[in-house]
Amino acid sequence: MTSRSAKDVDAFRTAREMRVTGRDPPKPAHTFEESSLPAYCVDELANSGFPAPTPVQAQTWPAALSGRDVISIAETGSGKTLAFVLPAVVHINAQPYLERGDGPIVLILAPTRELAVQIQEQAALFGASSKIKSACIYGGAPRNPQIAALREGVEMCVATPGRLLDFLNSKATNLRRVTYFVLDEADRMLDLGFEPQIRRIERLTRPDRQTLLFTATWPADVAAAAAEFTDDVVTVRIGGDALKASDNVSQIVEVTDEHGKHARLVSVLERALGDAEAAGTVPKIIVFLSSKARVDASTRRLRHEGFPALSIHGDKGQEEREWVLGEFRAGKSPVMLATDVAARGLDVKDVSLVVNYDFPGKMEDYVHRIGRTGRAGAKVKAMSLFTSGDARHARSLCGLLQTAGQPVPRELLQFLSFEFLKK
Repeated sequence: MTSRSAKDVDAFRTAREMRVTGRDPPKPAHTFEESSLPAYCVDELANSGFPAPTPVQAQTWPAALSGRDVISIAETGSGKTLAFVLPAVVHINAQPYLERGDGPIVLILAPTRELAVQIQEQAALFGASSKIKSACIYGGAPRNPQIAALREGVEMCVATPGRLLDFLNSKATNLRRVTYFVLDEADRMLDLGFEPQIRRIERLTRPDRQTLLFTATWPADVAAAAAEFTDDVVTVRIGGDALKASDNVSQIVEVTDEHGKHARLVSVLERALGDAEAAGTVPKIIVFLSSKARVDASTRRLRHEGFPALSIHGDKGQEEREWVLGEFRAGKSPVMLATDVAARGLDVKDVSLVVNYDFPGKMEDYVHRIGRTGRAGAKVKAMSLFTSGDARHARSLCGLLQTAGQPVPRELLQFLSFEFLKK
């Protein structure tokens, strides 16, 4: 790696739409063997069937393993979880063993319990060969088992900010050993109002810690927070400054009215389920709606009409949410209706179709929703039902479609006219 010419490095980064800034950033790793990850990590990657590092991994691993602070800006489904989990495993193995009363060495903050659970699963898998203990701390679940795990001693803690602060205030754990600090989905955490909690948690970690911040978008508030939390940082940006959807997703936009949406959804589900049955496959379809009440009402209506549909949203208890996700992942209930609680950080393999029944309020959420498909290079579909009430998003949506080389429906272009907007 170190002998690779600047020309070769530039060509590698350009081919992957990668921009890297910061003081003397390390060169990217083309293969797992070049990543400087130890053999036990490379073996786990090989056993998991990954062919090569994703762009965000190729550049983040060398930077993180050199001890630098890192900011990674990359779309959903880009492999960012392993970009910070594997260096965390290496970091833990380089530290003195935990002593009685010590808190975690690695702290990873996530905005939702689903994402926290998913990260901890990867931490457990790739930390097993090193006998690294990890815990997942989140609200909506019994406190005592989580407190017991922390007091027994864990090297890695994955947490949502609110529950972690609760445990810190009650002295169930401490952050005096934290030398590797990760903020995952930083933009989402700020959207959800977690910034005060994050700042309180950050002040309790060691001042000589290494910090990694991962985000899919780069608004001003995220940039300001990143500047405060990091030092001597390497910034890795995958893709351009403009909002960009995954190239692996075929985006279909249909203009309709509110009254016609349910009938169109039924037609789409019938076709998707029928095609899957004919092909002998198990479909996985996520339908996004704007509110918990609409999710519940649509789920009841679809089940009454004979569709195998379940739902997930923030008012569901953790046990029910985990059961719904389990049924969906196993293919026992191939249709899952959700609010944006499922738009980020929900890693379900083989999602074949995402339907935006209600178009999201922000284009960033549109990108995250359709990012539930097209993960790990799979070619899949996302369908959006667009009404006159969504007209303010028409220009941005047209731009996204054009950037991705997707057809722009003629009906969508009508919303760009000044006459329509004036009405």
